[in-house]
Amino acid sequence: MDELEKNYDSPAYNNFKKKIRILTGLDLNSYKNQIHRRVHMLMQRWNITDYDAYFDLVKKEEKKLREFLDYLTINVSEFFRNPPRWDDLQNKVLPELIKTRGSKRLKLWSAGSATGEEPYSLAMLSMETKLHCPPYVLASDIDEGAIKIAQKGEYHIRQLANLSQEYVDKYFSKINEESFSIREGVKKRVSFERLNLIDDPFGQDFDLILCRNVVIYFSAETKKNLYLKFYKALRPGGFLLVGSTEQIFEHKALGFESAGPFLYKKSLP
Repeated sequence: MDELEKNYDSPAYNNFKKKIRILTGLDLNSYKNQIHRRVHMLMQRWNITDYDAYFDLVKKEEKKLREFLDYLTINVSEFFRNPPRWDDLQNKVLPELIKTRGSKRLKLWSAGSATGEEPYSLAMLSMETKLHCPPYVLASDIDEGAIKIAQKGEYHIRQLANLSQEYVDKYFSKINEESFSIREGVKKRVSFERLNLIDDPFGQDFDLILCRNVVIYFSAETKKNLYLKFYKALRPGGFLLVGSTEQIFEHKALGFESAGPFLYKKSLP
């Protein structure tokens, strides 16, 4: 296994990556070496030493494919993850957007929405801020399995750890002592779609884009290209919020101005 893990450019591994991209849309070449370590760690966990057998397993068994994608794309989250950033959105960003746009009808996007905690959090915030609907919160992810989980809208109590009891009562229905479901009013504010951030075109004129804990394993070149795509997708005065380990050091060169911790703004003309 050590030799496999070191030889990231072997013909067998390159062929495996090509087949994974065709199967899932996930381009492993766009990631840094950490993602390749995760590929091989899971391979070791499953006691597999052959790439063909590895691919056949994830192709034939839905449960293994789900585990593979979750392990690589880290589809684990919670509602209002990193609360100070959500405070910034509620108390600074959304009021500024409403003021400059002269409207409570904003275009919001959760890019890399995983199993739905982030876009549903954004939907709740839009309801608290009394934003008009539509337009809806766009939620996109490359993983169709994660999208299906998000659309179902059922979550373990541990994923609600950042929520006040008021929010839980207002936006969730209790299934049992450990599980809760999103209320239909919140669900109706989120529109899910499958989208490959690297390859697919983006929509335009977004007021706010959240892309957090998504690009951490991307290569520097892939990150730069993605941030340029986000820049073009924002309307002037729009904001991009990234994860707490994803600070954009070259934001000025990309056309952004810093607007707060891990928050970037497309300048008004």
